[in-house]
Amino acid sequence: MKRFLLAGAFALGLFSAQTSLAQVQVGVRGGANWGFASKPDFIDGMTSALRPSVGPTGAVFLDIPLSERVSFRPEVAYVQKGVMVREGGTFNLFNVPITVGGKIAYQSQNLEVPLLIKVNLADGPVQPYFIAGPSVGYALDGRIRTRGTGFLSTKPFDMEVPYGGAMTRWDVGAVGGLGLSMDAGAGKIFVEGRYTHGFTRQIQVPIVNVNVRNRGVALSVGYSFPIGY
Repeated sequence: MKRFLLAGAFALGLFSAQTSLAQVQVGVRGGANWGFASKPDFIDGMTSALRPSVGPTGAVFLDIPLSERVSFRPEVAYVQKGVMVREGGTFNLFNVPITVGGKIAYQSQNLEVPLLIKVNLADGPVQPYFIAGPSVGYALDGRIRTRGTGFLSTKPFDMEVPYGGAMTRWDVGAVGGLGLSMDAGAGKIFVEGRYTHGFTRQIQVPIVNVNVRNRGVALSVGYSFPIGY
């Protein structure tokens, strides 16, 4: 009898562990990130507006339930960030308007770890949800690409970003977004939009406060499923 009770207790514990594990979801997502940056006031009249630079983003994540509608969602993500500046003008050559200009784009490849809280806003097969939380990022590498445009188009010229001096690799920020998930087989398919607001100054120089901070708007789709399925 004692062995029977021990075996039953072991089986019940194993079943409970598997049930708990089955509630945890693992997922992937991928999409596009429109990166841009804040512009310091002292260069406001020197250059054109900073334009968004679009690049890929993707992540793997866990969805760990904390209650019926609230879960913890840690991620390991790849994000391409950046910003672009366009300068140009038009002049007449033999009464023919000629457009000349140039484009400078900064792009960085980043590894990020967002630690998010997800709140389901409704029950049912289709669930809108809200996500928010802090994020820590690290620039793996970066480049500055210049190119002449218009009548005098040139080949791109790339230069690696010298991180470690004035340029910092680390970026601490906050993430907020909305999503919509739908039941699909054993798991859920979802579409999600999010905004990332960086707090770390990306250019660190003495005396002058260069207020350049990363921003980003991302749109992605993904799929998640229970680990214990």
